[in-house]
Amino acid sequence: MEVTNEFYTDGYEAVVVGAGHAGCEAALALARTGIPTLILSLNLDSIAFMACNPSVGGTAKGQLVREIDALGGEMGINADKTALQMRMLNVGKGAAVQSLRAQADKHAYHMQMKKTLENTPNLTILQGEAAQILTENGKVCGVKTTFGEIIRARAVILATGVYLKGAVIAGEFRQSSGPNGFAPANELTADLVRLGFSVRRFKTGTPARVDGRTVDYSKCEIQEGEHNIYPFSYLSDGVPQKQLPCYLTYTNEKTHEIIRANLHRSPLFSGMIKGTGPRYCPSIEDKVVRFADKERHQIFLEPECADSNEVYVQGMSSSLPHDVQRAMYRTVPGLEHVRIMRYAYAIEYDCIDTLDVYPTLEFKKVEGLYTAGQINGTSGYEEAAAQGLVAGLNASLKLRGKDPLILRRDEAYIGVLIDDLVTKGTNEPYRMMTSRAEHRIHLRQDNADLRLTEKGYAAGLVTEERYQRFLQRKQAIARIAKVLEERVSPKRCGDFLTAHNNPSPAGGVSYADMLRRGISVEEICAEFGILQNERKDDIETAVIDIKYEGYLKRGLEQIEKAKKLEDKKLPDDIDYEQIAGLRLEARQKLNKIRPENLGQAGRISGVSPADVAVLMVYLSTRK
Repeated sequence: MEVTNEFYTDGYEAVVVGAGHAGCEAALALARTGIPTLILSLNLDSIAFMACNPSVGGTAKGQLVREIDALGGEMGINADKTALQMRMLNVGKGAAVQSLRAQADKHAYHMQMKKTLENTPNLTILQGEAAQILTENGKVCGVKTTFGEIIRARAVILATGVYLKGAVIAGEFRQSSGPNGFAPANELTADLVRLGFSVRRFKTGTPARVDGRTVDYSKCEIQEGEHNIYPFSYLSDGVPQKQLPCYLTYTNEKTHEIIRANLHRSPLFSGMIKGTGPRYCPSIEDKVVRFADKERHQIFLEPECADSNEVYVQGMSSSLPHDVQRAMYRTVPGLEHVRIMRYAYAIEYDCIDTLDVYPTLEFKKVEGLYTAGQINGTSGYEEAAAQGLVAGLNASLKLRGKDPLILRRDEAYIGVLIDDLVTKGTNEPYRMMTSRAEHRIHLRQDNADLRLTEKGYAAGLVTEERYQRFLQRKQAIARIAKVLEERVSPKRCGDFLTAHNNPSPAGGVSYADMLRRGISVEEICAEFGILQNERKDDIETAVIDIKYEGYLKRGLEQIEKAKKLEDKKLPDDIDYEQIAGLRLEARQKLNKIRPENLGQAGRISGVSPADVAVLMVYLSTRK
């Protein structure tokens, strides 16, 4: 029998292109909901690879991880299993901005996720490069690899990360490459353009990794982990008790002098780098130029994994030449004699304009084709994983003939992230921040399951085990809230209140009133012997709801007002060019983005409140 260079592979309903953080969540969401799925990776050694900082979570990102977990995703479970250190950030601030962060074991994170994929029913892993997305009558029908293999499928999720025409840059050196020396994906971009995607060029970067044996930690400030905190996943029993420390040090004027003297050799300033970089995560040379008044910048020294001496130098991302890097790193206290094991570099890559994508993350011009992660112009593992879960789950729901999962801005940080991408677009690598969420007091990390687990269960992704744990937690929070509303007689609580600078009460006072007066729940529980057998995280959620009751109530009123606009759907067949009263810019933007409702229309850049009013009148006359 003659063998041709084209061969067909059947038996799959979905193909996920890319096995980074977005691809892994997409593939797991599909397979776990019963869809036979193939995940295609350029290199199986790069599955869930942490190309930059081996950490999960952080400000706003910790909320994303807990939401992924609440919906039935894997990132939180994997981070808990492989954590080297865990800390709760912003504990001195309000509950809305507190976030969990874990320093993960880079090798263990990759291996654990790969093991999870390998042992998931309905999921096949294949090493290969996608060269073409196959379509028929406006619908996706498969993927063709560079080896000529045609994998037929009814849904395709593109989660290509920073590999599309990836180019690594340091000083005068430039090389076609993915991160960490992995091969780039050079074939697919041309096909995306053919399909109608608007492609642009973004840039990110990473700092050096140094030999920890050559670091003088005595000149640095130690940053220990925390043990009395809860983990990312509601399925995990706790944080690791044995944790590795991180260290804090600073740049100085000598560091800045070396950088300023060599700016002409920086590809960032010489013009060699054409891609747009992340404004909120600048390189050290960019920081020195932009913040010329600052005498120093924070540098964190973080372990890459438990079985290696490699240390990640957070805060010193750079694309300067290697000789300049070595000189500037050695000016930092603790790094005077450091040996660099991997030099810093910048990486450019192709990505798409997400204004061409629906809130389900399906491409508007090809049915069944979804995009997720850095191909959508975002930065960060957490942002990628969140999109991967939504894209994979929506592809699964569509294949199963069910309604899509679209999270509103008041329901999840994931909803804010995706709404920003598909409504406003982004001209730089998008990073999630608490300031982007107007309803952040409702979108706390402690209540992610209360907001989202019912939705994940209804979509078929949340397991029965997770759902039962959710129901138990929900009951516990209600039970705790009921106890806290109990009133205590003046005789029993008078001395306790006066000891905490509160006036002696004339009548009974509830434990909730004591919380509102600024007394901690730990002191209340110790004094009155309540809630002794309840979980710390359940108590925390109940306490936050009590202390922020007024803010939460006002927030709900705002949410209800916003929902009225979200509920006013815009028909698919509207020709905005024909609506009298709309400004020219509004017509152009509305025709391009095709918003699903008035709320989304009002968030489009270039659509004014007056334009929204015109649309409201139009809808009433159309009815």
